[in-house]
Amino acid sequence: MRYIAKILFSCCLVLSFVGCSSDVDDGNIAPVNYKYLALGDSYTFGQNVCFDCKFPEQLRDSILEYVNFSDTFTIKLIAQTGWTTTNLKSAIAAENLANDYDLVTLLIGVNNQYQNRPFSLFEQEFPELVNTAIAKAKGDKNNVVVISIPDYAYTPFGQGTLNPSNISAQLNAYNAFAENYCLANDITFINITDITRLGLQQPDLVANDGLHPSTVAYTKFVERILPAAKVKLGL
Repeated sequence: MRYIAKILFSCCLVLSFVGCSSDVDDGNIAPVNYKYLALGDSYTFGQNVCFDCKFPEQLRDSILEYVNFSDTFTIKLIAQTGWTTTNLKSAIAAENLANDYDLVTLLIGVNNQYQNRPFSLFEQEFPELVNTAIAKAKGDKNNVVVISIPDYAYTPFGQGTLNPSNISAQLNAYNAFAENYCLANDITFINITDITRLGLQQPDLVANDGLHPSTVAYTKFVERILPAAKVKLGL
């Protein structure tokens, strides 16, 4: 019986060694370089917050917690404060971008409203930008996330305008169009507008310029975007 027990014990050691060898082999998997394209305006640029505080950077840091140690995650940011859909289209066209991004986010439209551009312009150019985002995302709409427009009426700046409620009503129309377009075309749409509408109740959601989202607000954006981003990246 002792002899049989020794044989069984030896077999267990061999199996354990084989299992360990398999784990070592798994470590030889080639590292992955995830590529992320962030398209937008001041809300993507991160006006009045630190470089690492903007939502694309916070999203990157969150995603890195779910990838292998050797994997990398690079961001290409095409966004500036004050950009309308027209400005963003021109900026993308000026870049020689490859069509190989694993993830693309699009957040645009507030400056169309703020600059009193015709709503019909947004109706025309938003779908064009979505299609461009899809093209850059390896031609796969499943790699695209559209984010709703924040409501700056709920900031000190917005409250100083003649008609804050009109701002909200107009942005509701912009967001409704964007969301309905995404739903009709099976594109992921993430609503973060309600977070920004807490800006008067929770001043820490507003940056020190009294207008743009704060680091805290962007963290809350990422909490909603991250689950969808992980699925799209296969994490």
